[in-house]
Amino acid sequence: MSKDYYKTLGVGKGASKDDIKKAFRKLAHEHHPDKKGGNEAKFKEANEAYSVLSDESKRAQYDQFGSAGPGYGGQGGSGADRGGFGGFSQGQGFDFSGFQQGGSGQGVEFDLGDIFGDFFGGGRSGGRTKQARGRDISVDIEIDFKDSIFGTDKKISLTKMSKCSTCTGTGGKPGTGTRTCTTCNGQGKVEEIKRSFLGQFSQVRTCPTCNGKGQIPKETCDNCRGAGVFSKQEEFSVTIPSGIDNGQSLRMTGAGEAVAHGTSGDLYIKVHVKKHSIFTKDGNNLAMTLDVKLTSALLGEERTISALDGDLMVKVPRGVAHGEILRVRGKGVPTERGTRGDLLIKINTILPKKLSRTAEKLIEELKGEGV
Repeated sequence: MSKDYYKTLGVGKGASKDDIKKAFRKLAHEHHPDKKGGNEAKFKEANEAYSVLSDESKRAQYDQFGSAGPGYGGQGGSGADRGGFGGFSQGQGFDFSGFQQGGSGQGVEFDLGDIFGDFFGGGRSGGRTKQARGRDISVDIEIDFKDSIFGTDKKISLTKMSKCSTCTGTGGKPGTGTRTCTTCNGQGKVEEIKRSFLGQFSQVRTCPTCNGKGQIPKETCDNCRGAGVFSKQEEFSVTIPSGIDNGQSLRMTGAGEAVAHGTSGDLYIKVHVKKHSIFTKDGNNLAMTLDVKLTSALLGEERTISALDGDLMVKVPRGVAHGEILRVRGKGVPTERGTRGDLLIKINTILPKKLSRTAEKLIEELKGEGV
């Protein structure tokens, strides 16, 4: 029994070639087996119907005899071997080599990307143009420990590609205006013919002359000679925030390499903090070790400490234990809330290596009192 190809595609017998093409395109999108939810059998049926009805001679034969010849209709259309692209071979049913602009292998006259764009990364010309972006730059700087705690400003000089200050990156001479790009005729896109194992097909890409703008300068900029960018030395002021950690990176958006007709990359500054002879950073706190004599640990004393922001008087309490931590509030790292962490002082009791006779006698007396 011959198949009703018109019913398969959902069109009437008087349907035009464009109507048949649109109907097949819709079914191809819906049922292609490589697409999630696709139906291989229905795609195969639509494939077979279109390969007949899109060809005038085969369609005329089908309309008259109910068959397009050997290999079609009830005689062989459903027995196509698996293999080739999408699970179908070229020998039966639809010939994928005809997927090309102006192709005539099976009467197909539209682009491969027009049908399969949904699952191969975009259609012929509906995708958005990706804007060019300059290269990111990474630099290393070293700062003092005190500057890492309270923050500071640093100057960095770099030689890099930068936007032309005269034309602001357009490449055109200021005040001369623009004209229509002759490469793309103002469309901003050009069409290229590509060849692959599937055959020949068209691809639309951004115009290389105007970079998708459709317009080019009437006269080129004298400073950058139309490039829009050129290499020069620039100086940047970098604000180092308070409390930054060693190895932490800062990012300056748009301070990297510039590129013509695109956005500049970013500048990454990796901060290396010099070690301090006394203090270390512990979160929002500062930490240090304080050496005290045994007598000071027993009797207590007041000590002057050279803190990062000035001298500080610290009271060592009587009977302080070795390893005990004294906390001085508000003398640590500044925070974003406007407060400061604490200064943590670890007590390190220094024991004498040698004792005089008098000292030994006194300690013996303390021993007798159970100290």
